[in-house]
Amino acid sequence: MLKRVLTGLIRSHEQTGEKAKDPLLKTRYYRMAADDFWEEVLSAVKKMPGYKVLHEVKSVGEIVLEKKTFTGRIQDITLTLVKINPNKSAIDVYSASRGSLGDLGSNYRTILDIHSALDRKLKDYKASE
Repeated sequence: MLKRVLTGLIRSHEQTGEKAKDPLLKTRYYRMAADDFWEEVLSAVKKMPGYKVLHEVKSVGEIVLEKKTFTGRIQDITLTLVKINPNKSAIDVYSASRGSLGDLGSNYRTILDIHSALDRKLKDYKASE
């Protein structure tokens, strides 16, 4: 965690992906059809305290959120949902803080928060790569 804070002194964004070095930032997969996955993810993030859905574009699988941190900074968060096959979907998260300076690891914690909420709601559907 200290490493995240030190990295956060200079960096003000974080993202998940296939090639992430940190296992907690790997793309998440779920055994669920794309339409059902979209509805479940949207429902989960709408219930998360402190997060506000700004817009959603189902046709491209994108949900944009906003979150105010305890320091008053605003984070812009983009969830990208991808259909892998008829019964498998994936999600990647990009979170960036507005303004200059680093984020002290808050974007990293935001991604873990979103993953945690999805894992709780969709625990029966979680899949490996």
